[in-house]
Amino acid sequence: MTASQENFRPRVGFIVGPTGSGKSALAIEVATRLGAEIVNADSRLFYRGLDIGTAKPSAVERARVAHHLIDICAPDDAIDAARFSTLARAAIDEIVRRGKRPLVVGGSGLYLRALQHGLCDSPAASPELRASLRQAATEHGATELHRELSLVDPAAAARIGCHDLPRIVRALEVFRLTGERLSDRQRRHGFSARRYDSLTIGLTLDRAALYRRIDERFAAMLAAGLVDEVRTLIGAGYRPDRPPLSTIGYRELAAHLRGELTMAAAADAARRESRRLAKRQLTWFRRDPEILWLDAARAGERALTERALTMFTEFFDRRAESRGAPQHHAAG
Repeated sequence: MTASQENFRPRVGFIVGPTGSGKSALAIEVATRLGAEIVNADSRLFYRGLDIGTAKPSAVERARVAHHLIDICAPDDAIDAARFSTLARAAIDEIVRRGKRPLVVGGSGLYLRALQHGLCDSPAASPELRASLRQAATEHGATELHRELSLVDPAAAARIGCHDLPRIVRALEVFRLTGERLSDRQRRHGFSARRYDSLTIGLTLDRAALYRRIDERFAAMLAAGLVDEVRTLIGAGYRPDRPPLSTIGYRELAAHLRGELTMAAAADAARRESRRLAKRQLTWFRRDPEILWLDAARAGERALTERALTMFTEFFDRRAESRGAPQHHAAG
């Protein structure tokens, strides 16, 4: 193998942004006209049976554009950032080998960072410790574990939602196993290694418009039968206190089905938590200076699609300036 072959980095497009910003719709339009295939980076879309509450692309949309990493596991089969990174790299390699263009789409910032830059060195998982932490969450709630995390690793706690049990457990696990904060390990790692020559487009909206979209989307999910979807999953034996059913929408509706919340209270809680998630996602992505932001509302749907298509077309078609290191591209 020549040095140039060793240093070659595939070109990969990324579309990121908060929940409800329209990433999937934009990606499908762009991929259709670009001849691209979509690699999912939304952690909830991995799971079979979680369709309505995840706004999963429909069968028609998936027939229109090839999607990877959707419906790849059962709801009780955990996928973390490391496993996602392995699966996504394999999907990208396959797409590139077939002469197609990979377009990675999602709002899970940690998963996207793991794919682009790798993960910091951390101890292997301890099944016993994880079981103990999950039991504590069952007895006292994930928010209690999050409070513990805020005491031992405030930087990690600030980035992790108070209901994001898998990441809370992992951060506490690292601290208990090593005596060192996960945030310190991540800071040393720096996430400077780059696997791909990439262009990342981020979708943003003003807060009022984004929150309105989130509320309208959840109302549409309820009308489409989300309560029945949650009931079916619980009836199949999947636990609502474990991921992925412990995520927004599913968690609140499970509480309603147990008689703990009225339907109105469950819907209000789900909308509120979705807005908080969107805020955290924007905070995460805005720390990345390489993201080129497009306003999803101001441009209008057609203009937004045309702008993104132009940017990705120029990116994929441009001759590589160098094969020695990946390039990152600014908007023209």
